[in-house]
Amino acid sequence: MKYLVYSASPQRIICLTEVFLMLIFTNISSSVDITYDVEEGARKGTFIGDVAADTQLLNSFPLREHRLVTFNQLQPKTLTTTRLFNVSKNGKLYTAEVLDAETLCKYNTECFKMVEVAVQHEQSFVKILEIRLIINDINDNQPEFPVKQIDITFSEDDSKGLKRSIPNAIDKDVGLSNSEITYQLNKEFDDPFSLSVSKRVDGKANLDIKLEKKLDREQKDTYKLQVIAKDGGFPSRQSILDVFILVTDENDNIPTFSLNVYNVTVKNTYRRDKPVVTLTATDLDSGKNGEITYHFSSETPSAVRSMFEIDEKTGGIFLTRNFSFGERKTYKLFIEATDQGNPPMSSDALVLVNIINQHNTAPSLDVKFVSGSKENTAAISEGVKVGSFIAYVKVLDNDVGMNSEVSCELHHDKLQLLSLGRKKYKVIVKNRIDRETESFIDFTIVCKDEGSPPQRTEGKFSVQVLDVNDIQPQFTKDTYKFLTYENEDPNFPIGFINATDLDLGDGGQLIYSLLAEDYSFLPFEISNFGFISTTKPLDFEQQDVYKFKVFVRDNGTPSLNNTAHVIVEVMDENDNAPYFTFPSVNPFSLDVYYNPQSENDITVLRSSDRDSHVNAFLRYEILGGNHKQLFTVNPYTGVLSFSRTVYQNDAGSYELSFIVKDSGSPILSATTTLSLTLTVSNTTSKMYSAEDTESDNRIHINLMIIIVMSTVIVAVAVVVSITVCIVRRNNQRNEQYNDGIDSSNRFLGESKQGDYICEQMSLQYEASVTMTSVDDNKSSQASLPRLETHSGYKTRQNWRDSSAKVDSRDLTQGTRQRQEGWHIQDGGSGYSVVNYIR
Repeated sequence: MKYLVYSASPQRIICLTEVFLMLIFTNISSSVDITYDVEEGARKGTFIGDVAADTQLLNSFPLREHRLVTFNQLQPKTLTTTRLFNVSKNGKLYTAEVLDAETLCKYNTECFKMVEVAVQHEQSFVKILEIRLIINDINDNQPEFPVKQIDITFSEDDSKGLKRSIPNAIDKDVGLSNSEITYQLNKEFDDPFSLSVSKRVDGKANLDIKLEKKLDREQKDTYKLQVIAKDGGFPSRQSILDVFILVTDENDNIPTFSLNVYNVTVKNTYRRDKPVVTLTATDLDSGKNGEITYHFSSETPSAVRSMFEIDEKTGGIFLTRNFSFGERKTYKLFIEATDQGNPPMSSDALVLVNIINQHNTAPSLDVKFVSGSKENTAAISEGVKVGSFIAYVKVLDNDVGMNSEVSCELHHDKLQLLSLGRKKYKVIVKNRIDRETESFIDFTIVCKDEGSPPQRTEGKFSVQVLDVNDIQPQFTKDTYKFLTYENEDPNFPIGFINATDLDLGDGGQLIYSLLAEDYSFLPFEISNFGFISTTKPLDFEQQDVYKFKVFVRDNGTPSLNNTAHVIVEVMDENDNAPYFTFPSVNPFSLDVYYNPQSENDITVLRSSDRDSHVNAFLRYEILGGNHKQLFTVNPYTGVLSFSRTVYQNDAGSYELSFIVKDSGSPILSATTTLSLTLTVSNTTSKMYSAEDTESDNRIHINLMIIIVMSTVIVAVAVVVSITVCIVRRNNQRNEQYNDGIDSSNRFLGESKQGDYICEQMSLQYEASVTMTSVDDNKSSQASLPRLETHSGYKTRQNWRDSSAKVDSRDLTQGTRQRQEGWHIQDGGSGYSVVNYIR
């Protein structure tokens, strides 16, 4: 092969290149079809596809020339057509409008649009692309009937299989499934109609309501059906057509009289303008078919017709003449009722007219009860069964004709009247009888004859209901709770059990007994009146709660019974004295070694009490043996400890007596003796020079202080009262002689009142209280001035050092002197007595 090389200008080279490219693409493909799917209703600007990538046109060009390839959508000649799609220069396809398949496409066809796109390389034509865009229909329309309701008519005479057309529904969706409609009929179970659906040539449906069986307008004259149309979309959509069916009448019912035989009795003087009887016939047809007229039948003799006449419209029969006295006869009238249908239909009735010349008397009753009766009162048991025979009733009426035809009624919720034949009845029990609800049954039997006007009579009766044992005894509550103390004497009342029984006689007499739940012995008994009492004293410590049942039965036959729960709580009494658990023996020996590093606690007394609560609250005390006041016991915990510093001369043996008391009433106690041997180490302090204790036969320092303070309180109260009286007396004297005194200074100020009182008391009285510690043969002496009190002032007592502390240095002297005094000070709103100790 040879290559020719030409020298050419740049413009010529470009032209040759374009021709070369056109030849290349012409040989590659003559046309390319691209198909895209797009959803109906997609919003404007929705991306559909990349035409450049999907056609692979850019693969034919070098990568550097891809940007020179452009895509342009071809436009129609007319600018009125709305552009549905847009193609970008780089080959991207978008929606230009919201797509509506129902507007763009035909019904029940595939919906698509074609878009033509020109492909160019710079200014050179490359290819025309035909793009097929399938618009997928969505189910946005429901089937629609042209009307919401339709009325059709069937006749009673229509035969089975007759059809009435109804309109079909249209679905505007263009998709095959979305526009495909199915129908169903909604009706009552026994409605004699069905829905017939057939396809037309154009694919639409013909709808018919089909009659499945003969209609009876007299039974039902209107029907309401619903035809439901559903499309095949997802989700399915539907609409409803209401179908109202009217059944027209045919003359298929004959007139019917209310009675086949009318029997009436009238006096010979009966009024001619008043109907003897009025016949009533009904026809279930409507319109002319139901209009009735009354006539004498041809079977009625002409002689009888001359005595009576009939109103064709109302059916009333009237007398045409008066009957002579003593004339009595029964006349038969055959009456025909005819409707106005075509052809007309008719029926007959017999009318018996009895003409009498006597008055119509009321019937009388003869009632006989099964049980003996007295003054129209009989007795039955409340246990009588439903349907039981109670009384026999006979009706007496001496009239003739219809005047002697009698019917009786009894309206009662417990009793019923049943016929035994002409003018004979029986009274039976209709419903269960309850004496507790109704002790007497009052009822009335009403009888009336068939005369005109009818005569009636009433018989009133009363039946006494006798009691049977059908009521179970009932307690007022399910559980009874009682409280009692222990140690009470036998036959002590615990509580009262109340049960009731509405039955009478033996059925209402109750007998009580007690049942132990665990079949153990119960220390209780119950009387037939329901009172529970003890059979022996109760012991709280042995058992504090008793739970048992009380059983009650009546004396009826058969006997009925019931049970209730009883809880008896036993309250504790202080009947057990406490006892020591430690020391366990009496006396108890205990060796104690003391050194300065030892703790004060020596041991713990322990005791117990079988009682509970406050009766078992224990306190400990030292009774004796503590002459050196070396020991103390915690009253609540029982801890025995040293009460002061232990010295070497404290070593030795001690016989300590202890007592434990409970808090009950009366207080019970127990005592024990502890033989304690105290050994003191050599490191303990030497014997102290002061006398640490006083002998047991001396008066305790705390008791002495209490006596002195009590004396001072009484003396101060007396002094204050006398002072107040003096001040008031002086004030009264000043009020009487206040000519030269300002009234504003009538009363002294609070601070001056105190000074005044003190001054008066210092001038008139001197008080001293002395107290001297004495030996066993001496006692404390106190002397106070005798003062009178006055209620005009309040006395307040302030005490200092209510409990005295013993100084060991003062105890070496063997005696001790204390001085006490008092003074009155101003307290602002009153006066107070202040005790002081020097």
